[in-house]
Amino acid sequence: MSTKLTLTIEKDVIQKAKKYARKKNRSLSDIIQNYLKTLTSGEKLPDDHSGQIVNSLRGSFKMPEGFDYKKELQNELEKKHLS
Repeated sequence: MSTKLTLTIEKDVIQKAKKYARKKNRSLSDIIQNYLKTLTSGEKLPDDHSGQIVNSLRGSFKMPEGFDYKKELQNELEKKHLS
């Protein structure tokens, strides 16, 4: 069951978060809910809990058709190390 929650957050943070959610094709509520689930999961979070946050977002990104991850990774590494 869902319940409405009112939060007070800086306006610029809200605008950036909404833009981020649109880019990810997700609702801001869904992103916040998944983040709060991660924080309250009962598991001990490491100092940098970004790994669990990433896991909570798994499936939210859809790769473009024909995207070659290995080729893109190689191109970016070449740019980084050969430039």
